[in-house]
Amino acid sequence: MSDASFDNRPIENEAQFGDFFALLKPRVMTLVVFTAFVGLLAAPVSVHPFVGFCAILFIALGGGASGALNMWYDADIDAVMRRTAKRPIPAGRVTRDEAFAFGLTLSVFAVVFLGLATNWLAGGLLAFTIFFYVVIYTMWLKRSTPQNIVIGGAAGAFPPMIGWAAATGTISTESVLMFCLTFLWTPPHFWALALFMRSDYDDAKVPMLTVTHGRRSTRKHILAYTVLLAVFAIALGFTSIGGPVYLTTAVILNALFIKGAWDITRRDEDMSEADNFAVERKFFKLSLLYLFASFGAILVDSVMTRMGVML
Repeated sequence: MSDASFDNRPIENEAQFGDFFALLKPRVMTLVVFTAFVGLLAAPVSVHPFVGFCAILFIALGGGASGALNMWYDADIDAVMRRTAKRPIPAGRVTRDEAFAFGLTLSVFAVVFLGLATNWLAGGLLAFTIFFYVVIYTMWLKRSTPQNIVIGGAAGAFPPMIGWAAATGTISTESVLMFCLTFLWTPPHFWALALFMRSDYDDAKVPMLTVTHGRRSTRKHILAYTVLLAVFAIALGFTSIGGPVYLTTAVILNALFIKGAWDITRRDEDMSEADNFAVERKFFKLSLLYLFASFGAILVDSVMTRMGVML
């Protein structure tokens, strides 16, 4: 964790609303909101629109609170990495104490009001998600093991399960498989990023797999997780929330994803970094499409089921 000198850095300008909003990691929050919304809508029960709105709002705030607490703790390494150096704390726009107070307050608010608006299973899952991301991943795993992304990825996989729980008050096979879809997608997604951002993790002394085991091993891990992901993704298509749109999408996406992982694995280590990075960047961009398209297909099938549309 950062030392005291970092805690007392002078603030260049008074923090603005946009600086605190940036602490919430809005791009990550987009994924949280979308997958939670799909989990909520895919559930086999009707939810009052206002209750549904409140559920998604508080899940989003909880996810954002996790981001703020992550930035509070990781301010020292954020200052070293090019990708994160302009975040509010290392850029000198928000103090670490302000970020901590903001994240903690928002966490409590989100958990309590999600529990009151829906049920306490959903509230408890949100609380556990925040705890897992901040304590288990950020404070423990991230700086201690190359499996940081593998285990820590669970935090980002909970939103659809929370959305489902908010609607039904239960955990089911469908919600667990939606969790698995995101959980198994996370390692190849972030390892592809790490392959062409390796110097950042080297500089920050973060034991990413690319740093501790090298590029060749990382590529093999990407392929292994991509194949495992395909099994669970297609299995989801045979549950109550699967349908023709999702199953077709899953088959196509996973075929493309496995091919992309194979292309990464077979890259010649003697080739220039620019050539390797082109393949890795392409796979990384595909991984972004993969998750949104997968959950989008679940959403389409759910809407068609509710409308009584049959293909």
